[in-house]
Amino acid sequence: MTNIIIALPKLEDAKGLKNVLVRNGFPVAGICTSGAQAVSHADGLNDGILICSYKLTDMVYAQLREYIPPGFEMLLIASDHLLSQCQGEDIVSLSMPLKVHDLVNTVEMLSEGILRRRRKAKAVPKVRDPQEEALIREAKEVLMGRNHMGEEEAHRYLQKCSMDSGTNLVETAQMVLSMMKV
Repeated sequence: MTNIIIALPKLEDAKGLKNVLVRNGFPVAGICTSGAQAVSHADGLNDGILICSYKLTDMVYAQLREYIPPGFEMLLIASDHLLSQCQGEDIVSLSMPLKVHDLVNTVEMLSEGILRRRRKAKAVPKVRDPQEEALIREAKEVLMGRNHMGEEEAHRYLQKCSMDSGTNLVETAQMVLSMMKV
């Protein structure tokens, strides 16, 4: 599920846009009329889509882009005249008047990109700090010395105990060390 925040100067317009998105299967996390409200909503979330107009009650889109967390995509909705002034900046835009089909397809595309980034971030293996590596290595050495295991066998034993107990490998290594040093 992708977090969607709508920031438009007129609350009625924001509610109308929310209704369109909800009818098309997109949950909306919040609607607001100012940039400060949008930033406040976004700060509580890791990532998502911020749909906004060129100008809000307290700031323009470029300022808002600077303040929202980096995991957010911005979908700028404005007239062709205003969009021609917006260059680069890694912002997706749609021109007014909006076509429901274009809006839904664009939000779907942005949502899929965010989900792809989430999956990619999960696939990156966790890097342990040297202290954690030393703790795991020490637990393996204790297992190898006391139980006559090879290094690979000791590592597999730690992994299995970790999975069986529902703890991470470092916590399991700590438990093994505390039990074996008694």
